[in-house]
Amino acid sequence: MLNRGYYWLVTALAIPAFLWLVPTIWMVSLSFQPNDVLARTTSSTALGLVPVPFTTDNYAALFSFGQTPWWFLNSVIVAVGMTLGVLAVSTTAGYALARLEFRFKTPVMILCLVGLMVPEQAVFIPLYTMFADLGWHNSYHALILPRMAVPIGVFLMMQFFKAIPKDIEEAARLDGVGWLQIFRHVMLPLARPAMMTLAILTFLYAWNDYLWPLVSAQQREYFTITLGLASIQSNFAQSEGLGRVMASGVIASLPVVILFLIFQRYVVQAMTVGGSKG
Repeated sequence: MLNRGYYWLVTALAIPAFLWLVPTIWMVSLSFQPNDVLARTTSSTALGLVPVPFTTDNYAALFSFGQTPWWFLNSVIVAVGMTLGVLAVSTTAGYALARLEFRFKTPVMILCLVGLMVPEQAVFIPLYTMFADLGWHNSYHALILPRMAVPIGVFLMMQFFKAIPKDIEEAARLDGVGWLQIFRHVMLPLARPAMMTLAILTFLYAWNDYLWPLVSAQQREYFTITLGLASIQSNFAQSEGLGRVMASGVIASLPVVILFLIFQRYVVQAMTVGGSKG
């Protein structure tokens, strides 16, 4: 009876999961179909889920556009740089707010929480003006630096560090270890699940970000993949059909899907630890 109930539960969960994946599968299928076929109909075999006839011309044509690989590299640089920056700022600030005592700690914590309530669009004009005055637009640091100090990252790490028992730190202090060594050799290894979760979320956000690159990067050589592909799609003469548009969507989403599949166990582990501590 237990096995039968388990199979029914799996089936009940698999059906909505498949329905949720249908648009993604359809996008992949359309990207492998010729544009002349798609111009007539998109309801081919199995409602378009099977690429018949099959072709890779859409991907070849997309990468034959010389700047697409460069845009892809820009997104990698920006996403990795932003992820490393967010981890460095959030872990140190979160540990300080959770474990250390210093002047103005409460105002700093309140300021961090207030930052969660401010929409990012509200600070675009001051950010744009500040970076324009510095002459930093159309550069990698202009795309990376504004998103390194994110309040949600500091808050996430602060809550995780608070959940770690203080006995671990006290045992290390009895051995004469300073707070910097405790943070580096004790707390950071324990916080690895939360750090991996924050890294994945930051990378996803940075990879999919469109608005700030649109504001800051006016030169095409500094376009990210989302901004570059959108600029191609906005020009009908360059997009040349639904199949190529779908291929650009696959290329833009594939890295984040692979990243999540590889590191999803860390997300589950972080949620489990957070739930057990709560």
